[in-house]
Amino acid sequence: MADGGVAGTRGVSPTPERPAGPPPADARPAPSSPADVVAAAAAAPDLAALADVVTTCRACPRLVAWRRATAADPPARYRGQTYWARPVPGFGDEHAGIALVGLAPAADGGNRTGRMFTGDRSGDFLVAALHRAGLASQPTSEDRDDGLVLTGVRMTAPVRCAPPANAPTPAERRTCGPWLARELALVDPRVVVVLGGFGWRALLTTLDEQGWGVPRPRPAFGHGVELTLRRGDASLVLLGCFHVSPHNTFTGRLTPQMLDAVLERAKALGGGQPSSSAATT
Repeated sequence: MADGGVAGTRGVSPTPERPAGPPPADARPAPSSPADVVAAAAAAPDLAALADVVTTCRACPRLVAWRRATAADPPARYRGQTYWARPVPGFGDEHAGIALVGLAPAADGGNRTGRMFTGDRSGDFLVAALHRAGLASQPTSEDRDDGLVLTGVRMTAPVRCAPPANAPTPAERRTCGPWLARELALVDPRVVVVLGGFGWRALLTTLDEQGWGVPRPRPAFGHGVELTLRRGDASLVLLGCFHVSPHNTFTGRLTPQMLDAVLERAKALGGGQPSSSAATT
């Protein structure tokens, strides 16, 4: 089977619960090296084209193997479902004032459903908060065809494939970096809410490469950290927030009230305003 979805077997007949998504990866040229990623990201004229090419990427062999192995041997509750098992594109408003930058898709979340922060507990926690903030049309994110619309906010990540142990290598982050850079350039947010230290470090690297005035030494991540960067006459505000992982939310390290406060601050700084065209790309 090409990278067009992988059915978890274990003796259960596949029962796809959603459309197949983009054409199989072998129907389009697939980026298969860091240089390919750089060229393909730069050539994407808009977010739809970027999403199409992101989903074909095979530039990190370890991640390709892991995303497919996870899909082929899922937990019991997902047996028989057809996993997305491809890189996951960004999702949300094409003209968002706020970008949400996480880490990478979850093995049985985004890697299963094909949408950022969808189908797992992290997504449940985050989307409920976005709904309370008036940025999401509904409080749940279960499936990429569930009708969720984000207004004024876009979800993305530095790494687009589910990594083993939720730990991409530095080389994988560097290889995947051009996808994030191109998405930010196309969206042009005013505020970025960064979920966790990995996303913070990866984002600062990307912004530094884009010519933003990232301080030296680079500011450390922390919940509630606020950093304003400038590039010519433009400014961009970064807001640090603990990641919405179950490890943080179940232990109370990150509470709904803490996340709500970060999102309200992002809105107050000029992000999250309704765009002329809320999108579900």
